[in-house]
Amino acid sequence: MSTPGATAVFGGTFNPFHCGHLGSARDLFSVLPLRELRFVPAAQPPHRDAPGVSAEHRARMVELAIADDARPRCDRRELERAGPSYTVDTLQSLRDELGAEASLMLVVGCDAVLDLPRWRHWERLLDLAHIVVLARPGWEFPVDGTVHDLLQDRSATAQELGSIPAGRTRVQELTPRDVSATQIRALLQSGDEVSRLVPHPVIEYIREHGLYTGATGPTQE
Repeated sequence: MSTPGATAVFGGTFNPFHCGHLGSARDLFSVLPLRELRFVPAAQPPHRDAPGVSAEHRARMVELAIADDARPRCDRRELERAGPSYTVDTLQSLRDELGAEASLMLVVGCDAVLDLPRWRHWERLLDLAHIVVLARPGWEFPVDGTVHDLLQDRSATAQELGSIPAGRTRVQELTPRDVSATQIRALLQSGDEVSRLVPHPVIEYIREHGLYTGATGPTQE
C-alpha cells in the first residue's frame, strides 16, 4: 500500500533557485494534500536555450536552499538521463518508482501550460499525473482551444487530486511573489544585492563558484 498523500513534481531550470520557488513550495503544501514535493532540475531543457550554468551547479543550489526543510527534496533523475529532459520521461520514471496507485501531480506555470501541446507526447501526461497550474494574479484562462478544454473538462478539487492517481487538472492561485530568475541574474551581473530574493546558502554558493558574474570560481562549469 502506498503512503498517504500525493507527490508533486516541480520542474525547472532553477537558474538560480530563489525565494519564489521556496515560497511556492510552502504554499503548495498548505493547499494540496501532499506527502512530498520534488524539485526536478532540467539538465537539457527541450523548449529553451541551454542555461549558462551547469545542471550540477543548479541542482546543488536547490539542495542547499532546501537543506533545512524535510518536506521538499531535489530529484536529480534528469541529470542522470542522457538527452533532452522531456517531462513525459520524468513522469514515467516516477510512476514506475511510486506505483500505479500513488497520486502524482505535475506543477507547471501558467505561461508554460499554454505551450503544452508542443511538449513531447503531451497527451500522455495526464495518463501519468495530474496537472496543477500555478496561476499568477491577472492570468487569463484560455477561452477556447486544446488547453482550455484540458483545464475545464478535467478540473478537480485539491482533495480529489489526492484521492486518485492521475488524469485531472487544477488551476491553483498562490501568494503573489515579484521575483524571477531573469531579474536575479541581472542583479548579480551588475553586483547588486539579492539577499531578499535568494536563500543565503545559494548566495554563498554563487559567490564561491563565481556564477552569473563573469568570474571564474574554482569549479566553474
